[in-house]
Amino acid sequence: MSRNQEECLALLEQIRWGGKPKCPYCESTNSRKLKNECRYQCNECFTSYSVTVGTMFHKTHVELHKWFLAIHLVLNSPGGISVRQLAKEVGVNKNTACYMIERIRQAMTEEPELLQKLIALKVN
Repeated sequence: MSRNQEECLALLEQIRWGGKPKCPYCESTNSRKLKNECRYQCNECFTSYSVTVGTMFHKTHVELHKWFLAIHLVLNSPGGISVRQLAKEVGVNKNTACYMIERIRQAMTEEPELLQKLIALKVN
């Protein structure tokens, strides 16, 4: 995987917001980028947020490039992929891999548009 965390965040911002940050709490597009952080401050409701809020990536410590690879492997593996195999391929422990599979399956019903856009990406 050649993408780093910043590139993955920028890509996710483009997919979710079309390049214009949108507050997930009040839907405002009036925000500013916080210095030295990958977060934004809403100028309407004064909350800070990142592009991962409200997605399967929210409140996880797994890097986005690992998530993107896991999504590709889980959804494109004929016959599915085992937890141990995913853990080995992505570089996480089996408990994390199990959690990732669970989140991806949940997102298949809750966030199908986001998954479809991520699947369309080249993983390399």
